[in-house]
Amino acid sequence: MKLTILGGGGFRVPLVYGALLGDRGEGRVTEVVLHDLDAGRLSAVTRVLAEQAAQAVDAPTVTATTDLDEALRGADFVFSAIRVGGLEGRANDERVALAEGVLGQETVGAGGIAYGLRTVPVAVDIARRVARLAPDAWVINFTNPAGLVTEAMSRHLGDRVIGICDSPVGLGRRIARVLGGNPKEAWIDYVGLNHLGWVRGLHIAGRDELPRLLADPDLLGSFEEGKLFGVDWLQSLGAIPNEYLHYYYFNREAVRAYQQAEKTRGAFLRDQQAHFYEEMRAPDAGALTAWDRTRAEREATYMAENRETAGAGERDADDLSGGYEKVALALMRAIARDERTTLILNVRNRTTLSVLDTDAVIEVPCLVDANGAHPVSVAPLPDHATGLVCAVKAVEREVLAAAESGSRTTAVKAFALHPLVDSVNVARRLVEGYTAAHPGLAYLK
Repeated sequence: MKLTILGGGGFRVPLVYGALLGDRGEGRVTEVVLHDLDAGRLSAVTRVLAEQAAQAVDAPTVTATTDLDEALRGADFVFSAIRVGGLEGRANDERVALAEGVLGQETVGAGGIAYGLRTVPVAVDIARRVARLAPDAWVINFTNPAGLVTEAMSRHLGDRVIGICDSPVGLGRRIARVLGGNPKEAWIDYVGLNHLGWVRGLHIAGRDELPRLLADPDLLGSFEEGKLFGVDWLQSLGAIPNEYLHYYYFNREAVRAYQQAEKTRGAFLRDQQAHFYEEMRAPDAGALTAWDRTRAEREATYMAENRETAGAGERDADDLSGGYEKVALALMRAIARDERTTLILNVRNRTTLSVLDTDAVIEVPCLVDANGAHPVSVAPLPDHATGLVCAVKAVEREVLAAAESGSRTTAVKAFALHPLVDSVNVARRLVEGYTAAHPGLAYLK
């Protein structure tokens, strides 16, 4: 099978290739095509993959190209992990928002809207090309904001585009582990949007063990989300939120922490990865060693400001190993080999959540087989969650409308309606700031 990776010069591509190296049997990926607009980054990542392949038997072949149509033609799977505007764009997203006293995180709040506005037109173009050049391909979207981008692409690819994220997987794994269960055997009752979901139950051997966790303060406070949100708040909610909900529940503290930080997350990653890619310009540099060292630092500093605000301390060693590449591989295996499995994915709602329409992309457990991903029926959301989900989905729809129409007025509306943007005047200044900072938003008139 041929797998095309868009954003093939991206730093985390070796995680995906590493997962492929461990895959065996019929229907596995035998050809990987990396596509990126930056030939230098492609060269660096190709070197890392070559060192990975040298340690493996029968590794998938790797080619690289800057020609998108060439990369897509004949693909069986397309993995999209692009970053429109690069990490400099992410740093600008944070800077413009923080100057207005609102959150600039890449998927949440003003930063997520700005990222979506410049990413959606590119993602739609990719979807149209896939439909023309590889109509039988399945698209696995990891491009952020993952739910929003998946919904934009689904308007052209239907159910053949599926969004993935490692946050729900990591959350379920941590809860199962602290309860003494095997994460691979646990059923996770998780529902919401990407980066806006809650675990409402975790079933081990047919029994929901979440009430036991919520009733035990010591147990509840022993893992990442317990430290991040606090025991009292989790017990009040009666659920375990995705870590990204910290930006909503503790927004003032999060904004202040980001304003006081020496560097924003985007600026840190921009500088860190620039050093890595510069290091790869030397022909004798150990590519895999340099990449692994940089990756470990990246993972250890993930959401550092939020953990500092909450007094949560350092991340546990078990949480530093990533996970989205495993979700991607499991998804490809289930479809290509009809190896039926259950995964938490971003898919069209259909009739899963009655408060949203059928085409709204949500993040829920899905049964996956050769025919794709099928959302599992879930209980209705509690009122507090319904309010957030509906509000944020309404914002996503305004972002999609602005991207399609090029309407500056609609873009202002998207910012102004977000729960974490507290004034229409702030929304107007955000649009001014972002269009000045990003050439990719010049289409807004």
